[in-house]
Amino acid sequence: MEEDGEPGGLIKMVHLLVLSGAWGMQMWVTFVSGFLLFRGLPRHTFGLVQSKLFPVYFRISMGCAFINLCILAPQHAWAHLTFWETSQLCLLLLCLTLAAINAQWLEPRTTDAMWALQTLEKERGLGREVPGSHQGSDPYRQFREQDPKYSGLRQVFFRYHGLSSICNLGCLLSNGLCLAGLALNLSRL
Repeated sequence: MEEDGEPGGLIKMVHLLVLSGAWGMQMWVTFVSGFLLFRGLPRHTFGLVQSKLFPVYFRISMGCAFINLCILAPQHAWAHLTFWETSQLCLLLLCLTLAAINAQWLEPRTTDAMWALQTLEKERGLGREVPGSHQGSDPYRQFREQDPKYSGLRQVFFRYHGLSSICNLGCLLSNGLCLAGLALNLSRL
């Protein structure tokens, strides 16, 4: 830190690089890689890749939010925070919380449900096809209609997957708003 209480150039640079790096990673994983992998890989291979990718992704998101909080929190006198400073700290805390929920709670449960689904699907000879490649009636729909256990597991999977997606979008939005605020306040950075 510099003498007048303002952060030095290196700290500002680290803050900007970590925040923009986290947001870029979140944009890529959320909107590009998932869709490309889903459309290009067999169903069970896609699940395997996601089960390896997501734990690391959520922990990196958590680490980036923690680093940014550690950079920003000591820089300000808490009694004199501006609206922007308070908002940025709250957004980073929200991102840290949502990434931690994903890393510690939702991702393991989603992956466990996925493995259970894949076990049942393999018993039926399903899971090797690329999504959208089958002709005729949907074998997964038939399986859901015939097997209540499979149908229940799908509901559990999609519940955890949906909650995880909401948390991920919350992190993405939080970091995006922090970046927008930084861009609008470049002269004060």
